[in-house]
Amino acid sequence: MGKIGILGAGGWGTAISIHLANKGYKPILWEFFKDYAEELKNVRENYKFLPGVKIPENVKITSSKEEIISKSEILIIAIPSQYLRNVLKSIASFNLENRIILSVVKGIEEETGKRMSEVIKDELKNVKIAVLSGPSHAEEVSRFIPTAVTVASSSRSLSKKIQKIFISSYFRVYTSTDVIGVELGGALKNIIALACGISDGLGFGDNTKAAIMTRGLLEIMRLGAALGGKPSTFYGLSGIGDIIVTSTSKHSRNREVGERIGKGESLDEILKSMEKVAEGIFTVKSARKLALKVGIEMPITEVIYKILYEGMKAEEGVKSLMLRKPKEEEIKFII
Repeated sequence: MGKIGILGAGGWGTAISIHLANKGYKPILWEFFKDYAEELKNVRENYKFLPGVKIPENVKITSSKEEIISKSEILIIAIPSQYLRNVLKSIASFNLENRIILSVVKGIEEETGKRMSEVIKDELKNVKIAVLSGPSHAEEVSRFIPTAVTVASSSRSLSKKIQKIFISSYFRVYTSTDVIGVELGGALKNIIALACGISDGLGFGDNTKAAIMTRGLLEIMRLGAALGGKPSTFYGLSGIGDIIVTSTSKHSRNREVGERIGKGESLDEILKSMEKVAEGIFTVKSARKLALKVGIEMPITEVIYKILYEGMKAEEGVKSLMLRKPKEEEIKFII
């Protein structure tokens, strides 16, 4: 069994460490704050991000970058997207050549519009990169609830290696070569979850949410295909699968933020009260920039951006979507 390190002890990083420990690995989990790392060692529970779940004794916890880098053949990156580049810069001086890097980050860098694997390549240069995404709430994975995800890499052999490491009786892993599609699906679905949350906050029903999810998938496919992803990828786990779970679940931070906005709270109020990161808040900026750059129509994304950052009222946003120019529904199935 290869030595595995997880960079980032949020909910998802912790859940991955628990899953791998349950499979018999001895992963190393890196926490940024030294004091909190010591608490995690002592109480064996990540009470900030994954309360009520025990961290097994065969998960080693550290705040030392030197330790996790030197002892890990496979490095799993579980850092929120807006902090990723700075963390990578801090480890770039280590000898990482040909190291396997697995990104489980779901986001798009705001300043550059780059996917997370592109940011990793920028900073770490000659590493082997794979990405893992799909409908996988940390709260459920850490409790061994059946889950299915996709791992993507340009190297089929690398995808299969990661698949073998992660797959279990409750955690099914599929492989793909469409890194672009898998990453974009995992990032862009958070915008649709925000929209569904706003719908919930406004008191709307299942009809509304179904419409948002369906038309939201089409937006993701448009942008994803324009940026080089395979349209068929978005019919899979890191597309419609992730949209469903993030738009409907009680565990979804993005849906929660949307719901609170729909109920009248401001984004500033919500951010001040949240310990966890809702990636969609940042991804909507990146996606809007990319859509404008490549000339792709993304009306839901545009409305969510205006609600979050330009003061549009949620009710007004819904009305503007409903009263757009009538058009024919044209669906092209590409499998």
